[in-house]
Amino acid sequence: MRSFHSFTGVIMSNLATPSEKKASGAVIQNWQPEDAEFWQQSGKRIANRNLWISVFCLLLAFCVWMLFSTVAVNLNKVGFNFTTDQLFLLTALPSVSGALLRVPYSFVIPVFGGRRWTAFSTGIMLIPCVWLGFAVQNPETPFAVFVVISLLCGFAGANFASSMGNISFFFPKAQQGSALGINGGLGNLGVSVMQLLAPAAISFAIFGYFGSQGQVTADGSQMWLENAAWIWVPLLLIATLAAWFGMNDLAASKASLRQQLPVLKRAHLWGLSLLYLATFGSFIGFSAGFAMLSKTQFPDIVIMKYAFFGPLLGALARSAGGVISDRFGGVRVTLINFIVMAIFTALVFLALPSEGHDGSFPLFFGIFMVLFLTAGLGSGSTYQMIAVIFRKITWDSVKARGGSDEQAQQEAVTDTAAALGFISAIGAAGGFFIPQTFGISLAMSGSPAGAMKIFLVFYVVCILITWLVYGRKAAR
Repeated sequence: MRSFHSFTGVIMSNLATPSEKKASGAVIQNWQPEDAEFWQQSGKRIANRNLWISVFCLLLAFCVWMLFSTVAVNLNKVGFNFTTDQLFLLTALPSVSGALLRVPYSFVIPVFGGRRWTAFSTGIMLIPCVWLGFAVQNPETPFAVFVVISLLCGFAGANFASSMGNISFFFPKAQQGSALGINGGLGNLGVSVMQLLAPAAISFAIFGYFGSQGQVTADGSQMWLENAAWIWVPLLLIATLAAWFGMNDLAASKASLRQQLPVLKRAHLWGLSLLYLATFGSFIGFSAGFAMLSKTQFPDIVIMKYAFFGPLLGALARSAGGVISDRFGGVRVTLINFIVMAIFTALVFLALPSEGHDGSFPLFFGIFMVLFLTAGLGSGSTYQMIAVIFRKITWDSVKARGGSDEQAQQEAVTDTAAALGFISAIGAAGGFFIPQTFGISLAMSGSPAGAMKIFLVFYVVCILITWLVYGRKAAR
């Protein structure tokens, strides 16, 4: 009984108001990361703890978000009869809901607090995982049910906006690029982790105790496709508890929705959104569609053995992109990145099958690995640009109207977090458009060449924007 009362006491303390929790440390009333003494004494330790819990939660979010990139490839093997267009749609739909939900997720941290929201948004990912595990075991499950589950997986993708916004509050300006690069980069690693572990998990009867029967494929082999979804359930439970009991809410970051919305009037918000769409959108879009695309062009290749390499490179490169940008400047790194992306997009045409040419899978695979790498680097560098530009814009604006340094700091952090979240919503749309563009191009011509031409033109436009708007003159 004593232990029960102790447990309920912990729970009630976490449900208490900010003033009541001041002593417990769940809510930090005074947060000054730009103060060197404060940072060294306690700020750095607290910020890093929140960062690593955030990384764990975000990594799992990307695992759930991209589940259908693995599941869709195997659905017809276990008794379903969906068309190629339908399968591409299932891989793309999580990015639709994920992109749309990133807009409200961009503004929730200052309203609800980072600890509360991270725990909640991680916990609700259990719903599509559990449901999908049951759905794949019944070949009579309608396509509409998979559509709903796919859209629910998009909730996981929205977590990126709130996670990046939350972490931006904890770190000083000089370490923004590195911190956001680690959070986003290692979070993005979830795509690769999922594409590596899920194909292995479906080969074993892991959850037989819970009624998992497995499925017999057309070639007579056994597959447990439900494992692709269910293996994340215990990890999600652990992550939810870690966020609730291990993270902090910052009282200084509190702001209403009305206080955050003016950031949408900034012209740079839309320019940087376009650049982020080209980098992160490419990463998540290629991650969602690469396996299906490879299967259509090179059907003799067992692509799931190799699909995880691209997201792995991109995720690791994102962390590096933030660090490199802190040293050499986000604009310079972003510009070089877009040039490389344009060149290698043009090279894809040499590897694709065509009339009289079987294509080259090694060349195709190698080119896309470079595109994954540059998309990851560019995601980190553009995010660094966002943080630097919006902090400067807001700081100068507050000082111009006679505000104090403390006021300028608070508004700069709030505006930057809102901008980071909103721009991430735009970027996530790439996860829908790229697979859908591949699907439309294949349906119209039997080749993804038309889609690659569109991407090439887009990257060239981004080169021009980066150079003309941000490279030739300082952003105002």
